[in-house]
Amino acid sequence: MATYILADNQELTRSALEGIIEQQGGAEVLRAVGKTELVQKLTAHGDAIVVLDYTLFDFEDVEQLLIVSERFELSQWVLLSDELTPPFLRKVVYSSHRFGVVFKDSPLADVREALRLAARGERFICRRAMEVILASTPHEEKRSAVLTSTEVEIVLAIAQGKTTKEIATERFSSVHTIITHRKNIFRKLEVNSAREVVKYAIRAGLVDSSEFYI
Repeated sequence: MATYILADNQELTRSALEGIIEQQGGAEVLRAVGKTELVQKLTAHGDAIVVLDYTLFDFEDVEQLLIVSERFELSQWVLLSDELTPPFLRKVVYSSHRFGVVFKDSPLADVREALRLAARGERFICRRAMEVILASTPHEEKRSAVLTSTEVEIVLAIAQGKTTKEIATERFSSVHTIITHRKNIFRKLEVNSAREVVKYAIRAGLVDSSEFYI
């Protein structure tokens, strides 16, 4: 019986994935809300299929993700996010054959296929991910990462450990608006996690490192 570990911090996504996996039958579904719990579950289920939203999880960077995957060499991974940058996609796809990729706006058939192939020890990379990888090269120039004053303020709030809801309340904005700002920041800086945003901002001199907890 296949074991799936859902490493996604969005309740709606987890519930939807559980429904899809249950339809396939003959599977055990577990949840992990952070890297520590994920490692614990992989220790007990070394050949599990991990369905991960990297952008919402607490991996420090792509290297740490690859280290965990290499530690559990029988595991299979399905990356399922709203958006992933070209450098990140190239790194995981070229570093290991055990990473499949689909996006949250991919056709449901793609998600099902990614889960099905992962259970067979194979990977599925959706068309959009392949187009992103093939359309970019490792030597492409990094896009100008000019953050607006609002985006810099949100970077500061993220570094102070504030949640999206807390930031929205402080700014008298909707949670959806803050999520949109976060996506724009990630896109501009070509990163995939809040920790990477903070590190980039410090290196670029956009903010004072003394204000951050890394």
